[in-house]
Amino acid sequence: MPQHKSAIKRVRQNVKRRLHNRDQRSQMRTYIKKVLISTDKAEAETNLKVAVSYLDKMGRKGIVHKNQASNKKSRLVKYVNNL
Repeated sequence: MPQHKSAIKRVRQNVKRRLHNRDQRSQMRTYIKKVLISTDKAEAETNLKVAVSYLDKMGRKGIVHKNQASNKKSRLVKYVNNL
């Protein structure tokens, strides 16, 4: 257990940030799944727009690496184009 006041605060902050980041990653996965389960091309394109925007945001904020976000976007665009 942390002994210093600042270390105790850091533990509180880390817990809060971890939970926030986990929620954001979960939301990102949900957007990706919505694209992948779409069977209608028009629906998939609207879901793709939301997912790509969110992936960019997660890449900027460092929730996922920028290259990982780029790879996921590429995979989703390829899927929608093949519908």
